[in-house]
Formats: sequence, C-alpha cells, structure tokens
Amino acid sequence: MSPYISFSGRVYRLFRKSSKSTGTGNCVEIGVADDGTVAIRDSKDPTGPVLELTPSAFGQFLVAIRTGVFDHPQ
Repeated sequence: MSPYISFSGRVYRLFRKSSKSTGTGNCVEIGVADDGTVAIRDSKDPTGPVLELTPSAFGQFLVAIRTGVFDHPQ
C-alpha cells in the first residue's frame, strides 16, 4: 500500500488506528492532509468513504467525544 492515500483531491499520510482500539473490529482511523484536514474512516473498510473535517471541527468532535455527547444512556 502507498504511504499516501488520496481522497477528494487531498493527499493523506498513513492512517493510524485509535489508541482506544480493542481489537474487536469496531475501530476508526485518522489521517491528516498537508493542509490540516483530518479524514476519519472505518478501519474495516479502508477504501470506503471518509469523513473529512477541518482541524477546528475535528477538535470540537474530540471534545464532544471526551465529554460524552455521543454516549448511549445506560
């Protein structure tokens, strides 16, 4: 595989898996383009669709994850 992956005109460096990955297959990977755009993809489907976010939007996304915005009620 090439060390660089191109989506929508942007070239992303190698994607890396989340440090919280447990090996269950429910993982996401991120890659960063030279302009700072962040791509998020499903690790099970590396050639599938990606979600592209600006650095600011990615930061807000991380805050939402860390503060439980997306957590399901117990």
